[in-house]
Amino acid sequence: MVSVADASALEDSAQDRLARMRSFLRRHRVFAVALAMGGLLRLITMLGYGPAMWFNDSYEYVSVALHPRPHAIRPDGYSFWLLLLKPFHSFTLVTLTQHLMGLATAVLVYALLRKRFGLPTWGATLAAAPVLFDAYQIQLEQLIMSDSMFILLVVGVVTLVLWHRRMSWRVGAVVGLLLALTWLTRSIGLPILALVVAYLLLKRVGWKPVAAVMTACAVPVVAYMAWFNSAFGSFAMTQSDGLILYMRTAIFSDCAKMKIDPRKELDLALMCITDKPGEAREKFSQWYLWGEGRGEQLHVWGGKKFDDFKNETAGAFARRAILSQPGDYLKVVAADFFRAFHWGRPTFPDAKTYNMYEFRPYEELVNGQPKRLPTWSSYAGGRTDTDAFAYEQGPPETRVVSPWADIMSAYQKVFYLRGILLGGILIIGLYGLAVRWRVWGGPVALPWLAAFGLLLAPAATAEFDYRYVLPAVPLACLAAAITLRRGIRPKRVTTTSEAASATTTPRS
Repeated sequence: MVSVADASALEDSAQDRLARMRSFLRRHRVFAVALAMGGLLRLITMLGYGPAMWFNDSYEYVSVALHPRPHAIRPDGYSFWLLLLKPFHSFTLVTLTQHLMGLATAVLVYALLRKRFGLPTWGATLAAAPVLFDAYQIQLEQLIMSDSMFILLVVGVVTLVLWHRRMSWRVGAVVGLLLALTWLTRSIGLPILALVVAYLLLKRVGWKPVAAVMTACAVPVVAYMAWFNSAFGSFAMTQSDGLILYMRTAIFSDCAKMKIDPRKELDLALMCITDKPGEAREKFSQWYLWGEGRGEQLHVWGGKKFDDFKNETAGAFARRAILSQPGDYLKVVAADFFRAFHWGRPTFPDAKTYNMYEFRPYEELVNGQPKRLPTWSSYAGGRTDTDAFAYEQGPPETRVVSPWADIMSAYQKVFYLRGILLGGILIIGLYGLAVRWRVWGGPVALPWLAAFGLLLAPAATAEFDYRYVLPAVPLACLAAAITLRRGIRPKRVTTTSEAASATTTPRS
């Protein structure tokens, strides 16, 4: 039995916890309100566009979750997440977890800036606002796509690295595991790994944390590559890197300038695109990998589009094009890179792809009914629509419900981070990098270089896509906020003991 004293102690303990919670919310009330509003917007999205929205890549992720196997085009990290949630047979649950990932990303940005860098509540909340309120971020979370997971993982890595002034090998192991998950979610995780290791080496954290990062990252990645090798006969993550780079260069490649001799390099010669008189080259790079007809050179060998031979041949052709025409290559890369900084969102690469990132309530309906999913063929004789039905154990089509769908459609027309504002945020971070040149950019370097790299990599290796911009946003905001923190922190009198403590604290 519980005595009166014990009951009183329990009641006092409950009251203490409640008081601490109230005190915590009062201290962080600005961010708490913003987080609640971000959660409300996501709830409206789920009510208006359930159970999920679909992109062309979504169906392959679902197919791998139904039939686990290494995928030739992209790593399986996100499909593993779908596989983990498969017993629940609910795309609604999948999108709920993705919305929680978006909110968690904002929490990480806020917590890092408040606790590690001492920004005021309003400043840290402002830095997290694009993740909380950008309509395209929210729409991306409603898609069956890997991007929400990737954004959380990258921000999680940066948060862990910057949080600890002196990193232990245990923290390094956690960072390494997160980097492995990042790499397994999207191939761009490899450059992120290189950037983190370089940052830790410049910070001289010691060999143990760096070794822990690399070891913890290598174990799951090598295991995945061994699995990939058992299926495809090559120790790699994908069979698509060369083909995608070919796609990037096909838009400008000129075999006359590349000096390809058909008598000695027949395979490369077969990749050459013959321009017909008076007929312009296609404007979009992805057409040369996914299109049909003129310019689609990969059909000359027959068979599957993604295999070792085609990947290696296409990669060799692309590297030759870049080395032979560096000016043309830099021109297309620069053009795509600067697409991220428009005031509006011009349609690119085509209307069909562009519209997949939009809340368009009336175009998702056909005669008032949900638009059917495409019936493309998938693994082992399956179809994309039946795969989605098998996962959901019910209709998987996007069901548009008013007024919620109309609310988000109207919201999206106004509330998103303009590209030109993102450019300004990056310039602020670049300034912070420059003034800290003696310490290699200090803590600004990691988030700023990661943001810049995430914007540059698609332009350099594939083609611009609006969803590739969003992972860079929270990182750019972190870099800008760290840069500005001394200018926005309230001034106060420094005591003698604080001054003595500051002399022993490393400058950032």
